[in-house]
Amino acid sequence: MGKFFLRKPFQYQYKRRVLFIILLNFIIFALSHMSNEIAQYVYSFGPMNPGLVYKYHAYWQFLTYMFVHDYSNLSHIGFNMLGLLVFGLPLEKAIGSKEFTIFYLVCGILSGLLSYAVYYFTGYWNVRLLGASGAIYSVLFAYAVFFPRSIIYIWGLIPVPAPIMVLIYAVIEFLSQFNPASGVAHMTHLFGFLAAWLYFVIRMGIHPLKVWKNSY
Repeated sequence: MGKFFLRKPFQYQYKRRVLFIILLNFIIFALSHMSNEIAQYVYSFGPMNPGLVYKYHAYWQFLTYMFVHDYSNLSHIGFNMLGLLVFGLPLEKAIGSKEFTIFYLVCGILSGLLSYAVYYFTGYWNVRLLGASGAIYSVLFAYAVFFPRSIIYIWGLIPVPAPIMVLIYAVIEFLSQFNPASGVAHMTHLFGFLAAWLYFVIRMGIHPLKVWKNSY
């Protein structure tokens, strides 16, 4: 009964929720530049901080961290939102707006939860996790599952099949994780892939490896 409930499909609707999510991210980014008081509030309570989550039960941060980006780095939000636009729109059109929204939020939250667990058990209590990258990597993974024959051009020149792109990114993020000085949450990116994998298997009954194997 539980399994049946989890896999119950939603009525298909396409309402371009991707554009709404992108707009929301830019609004929060813009608000953080309006005044020091707003910026302090956003960056004190928005990012996921393991210490605050544990000591003060700031569980909302598993959601809000996805919508807060580095206010001093325009490329942080720029590249994330570009990835969401390029891969998110066709994915949303394929699975419907409600399914996409739930997929995006669930994968982003799960990426944050898994990152929190690692930070907690390794003693990194004072880090601040922020940005939509975990959810974006989930979207990239899902795009490769629904469009396995799609070709992505790296730097606009090198053609790479979408599933191979996922593999390349997975290897890069895994290796980059051993360079903590980068300040990038590579672990959360990998958890984005894992979250998407779990969503496909549990919610959709789709096994990505079988899809990719049968596509070539």
